[in-house]
Amino acid sequence: MGSEISRIGVLGAGQMGGGIAQVAAQRGLQVLLADVDRAAAEAGKAKIAKALGRLVEKAKLTADERTATLGRIEPVDSVAAFESVELAIEAATENIDLKKKLMVGLDGACKAGAILATNTSSISITLLAAQTKRPEQVIGMHFMNPVPVMELVEVIRGLATSDATYEATIALAAAMGKVTVTSKDCPGFIVNRVLIPMINEACFALQEGLGTAADIDLGVKKGLNHPMGPLELADLIGLDTCLAIADVLLGQLGDDKYRAANNLRMHVAAGWLGRKTGRGFYEYGSR
Repeated sequence: MGSEISRIGVLGAGQMGGGIAQVAAQRGLQVLLADVDRAAAEAGKAKIAKALGRLVEKAKLTADERTATLGRIEPVDSVAAFESVELAIEAATENIDLKKKLMVGLDGACKAGAILATNTSSISITLLAAQTKRPEQVIGMHFMNPVPVMELVEVIRGLATSDATYEATIALAAAMGKVTVTSKDCPGFIVNRVLIPMINEACFALQEGLGTAADIDLGVKKGLNHPMGPLELADLIGLDTCLAIADVLLGQLGDDKYRAANNLRMHVAAGWLGRKTGRGFYEYGSR
């Protein structure tokens, strides 16, 4: 079934959804791109066009390949247009109530047999699947940020996810050029179960004056051979997303070690969310 998937719907035209749409289209898939309205979906495609243009400038993509890729991405008015897709993936903000609502909408819009995937980075797949009438066809497909650069996709099976759904999803990820790992449906899955506590500990270290943000990041990069330090990575991910995942880990696992550092919470309260707002633990200029 996975090899037969040639047409997907992506709900969410922001950083993650746009990246998923771009990679899928570059790999020859037809992509319907939806957001809160047609204008937002069109804006998402425009950002993809700009990203592809940069690849052309760097000679990593030809102009013809850029044109062909954009031709495979179709902005639509709403998920009602997803009736023709074989798989739909939601890539909205990491908010439980929002994702529940979106899964209900996708379930109603997509044809019988279509897989409903979620790009959630921490929320239970079983919980989201329970909002639908097809829990056996719901699965987690957690792409890493930025999607066009990062190879990994975490695949998460809910309690009811069928073998056919799992196998089709693994095959689709491979067709998109991704490497997969499979995680149990547990808060944070594999990557964020390890990553968020590391980012949070770096926030505590900064809060306690253990070092500057630059020193903490440089220490991790050079001392642990990481390509990015935890604070600059948090800024890239979005501090609101980091906080949301930390709160899910704390709430569902009940261990105080997942308690978010106060400076992380205060940055989010101030609207300093990282690169997307121009300021987080570092300043990036106006956005």
